Amino acid sequence: MQDDYVFPTERLVVPRLEPGKQPLVLVGCGSFSPITFLHLRMFEMARDHARLHSCYEVVGGYLSPVNDAYKKPGLVSAVHRVSMCELACQSMSDWIMVDPFEARHDTYLPTARVLDHFEHEINTVKGGVEIEVLDPETGETSVERRKARIMLLAGSDLIQTMSEPGVWAQQDLHHILGLYGCFIVERADSEIDQALFKDSSVHSRNALALYRRNIFMVQQLVRNDVSSTKVRLFIKRGMSVRYLLPNTVIDYIRQNGLYSSDRAPSSEPASRPTTSSSTPDSLQKARR
Repeated sequence: MQDDYVFPTERLVVPRLEPGKQPLVLVGCGSFSPITFLHLRMFEMARDHARLHSCYEVVGGYLSPVNDAYKKPGLVSAVHRVSMCELACQSMSDWIMVDPFEARHDTYLPTARVLDHFEHEINTVKGGVEIEVLDPETGETSVERRKARIMLLAGSDLIQTMSEPGVWAQQDLHHILGLYGCFIVERADSEIDQALFKDSSVHSRNALALYRRNIFMVQQLVRNDVSSTKVRLFIKRGMSVRYLLPNTVIDYIRQNGLYSSDRAPSSEPASRPTTSSSTPDSLQKARR
C-alpha cells in the first residue's frame, strides 16, 4: 500500500447523544463497480433504523471498495472504483466517506481484517469520536471522546452466504458478528428467512444464532432493486442509466470508457469531473 495513505475523518459528525445512546460507525464493504443510489440509500436506511430502533447513533459512514485481487466479473480497477465512490459522496452526502485502505492493497483482505482496521484507526489512533455532552445542571455543553461501535453494513445476500457451509471461515464469522455486528438491508425481492438465526441444537455453534443480538435487520420501506450488475448491462447495451446513479459518476464512466465493452479499460483515469459541491456524503459483498 502507498505511503501517502491518510485515514479520512473529516466527516465524522459531533452529535449530542441522547442518554443511553452509543456512537456508531457504519462500514460498507463491496465492489462498487459502479456505485449506485441504492448503495448510498443503504447508509441512510441504516442510520434511520439505528436512531429509531437501537441504542446507537450513527456518527459516520465509510465505503471500503475491494481491491483488484477480488476477482469478480465486471470489476474495473480499484483506482476507478475509488474515484467513482468519492464523486458520489462529494455530490450526494455530507457524512459518508471513502476509505481507500482496502482498495490499495495488492492482496485480498478478509472482511474481518477490514473491520479491525476501522476499529484501530477510530478507537485506538483517534481515541474514539467526539460527542457533545450536556451538563444537566448548567445547561452547558462540552465535547468529549468516546469509543465508537464499528459495524458492517451489507445487503441481505450477505446473511444468506454466512449460513452456507464453507463460504466463510467460521473464525471470521465469529470475529465479525461477535466483536462488531452488522446492519443488513433486506433486498427488494426477498425477505430474510428467520430460520437462519435458529440453533439446530443446544450445542450449535451457528454464528448467526449466537450473535443474533448484534445483527440488525433493516426493512426497505421504499423498494429499490437497482444493482451494479444491471447498470453495467444497461451501459453495455447503450441504454440510459440516469437516475440510477449520481450524474458525476455517469460522467466519469463515460469519460473513461467504463463498462461499454468487454475490453478492459485503462486502470488510470482519463479525467475526473469536478463537482460544484464543496462538502463531500456512502453494499453488498459476499466475501470469505
